Amino acid sequence: MAEGGGEGPETPRSRLYDYLENADPDDKAGQAPRDSVESPSLGPLTEAAISPTSAAPSPGSTDDIARARREFATLLGEFRRTPVLVPLDEDEAPLVGDYGGLRWIYAFSDESALAGFAIARGEGSRAWKYRRVLGARLLDAGVPATGVPTGVALDVGSDGDGVLFPPVAGIVPDAAAVGAQTANGEESQ
Repeated sequence: MAEGGGEGPETPRSRLYDYLENADPDDKAGQAPRDSVESPSLGPLTEAAISPTSAAPSPGSTDDIARARREFATLLGEFRRTPVLVPLDEDEAPLVGDYGGLRWIYAFSDESALAGFAIARGEGSRAWKYRRVLGARLLDAGVPATGVPTGVALDVGSDGDGVLFPPVAGIVPDAAAVGAQTANGEESQ
């Protein structure tokens, strides 16, 4: 019998489903499944470091803006020090998406977040290749290598809170930042 209950050849099941089934739904830190051979992910990166209210502070509140900047700087520091999973396309290049006139490199804090993304895309049944990359290397080398304005989208499409690291000075190298001056004095896109 097929997976959907009908007759016919059975579709092979992706290992990504195993990560979702073994994940503890109450595990807010996004740790690897208990029976996984992978080492657990670092907690601060996968926790909801920026609450929805601090990510969009109310206008005119300088304390809220300062607090949100500090929280984002802490999150950025954790991301830079943490290895993340970068899914690969059929050409073994990092999987990217274009949105809002920018290119975004997809990165995930753990296998469960990657599995959620795969299932949300309707591609949960296929095997996903990925590479572990240090967040700093992704921002400092991966972003400039694309040659177009590029940021990093962490845990996009997963049940947890995703974070965007846009291509701005202070997050990516100045030469890869949107609005950066090029060598001939012109502003980049």
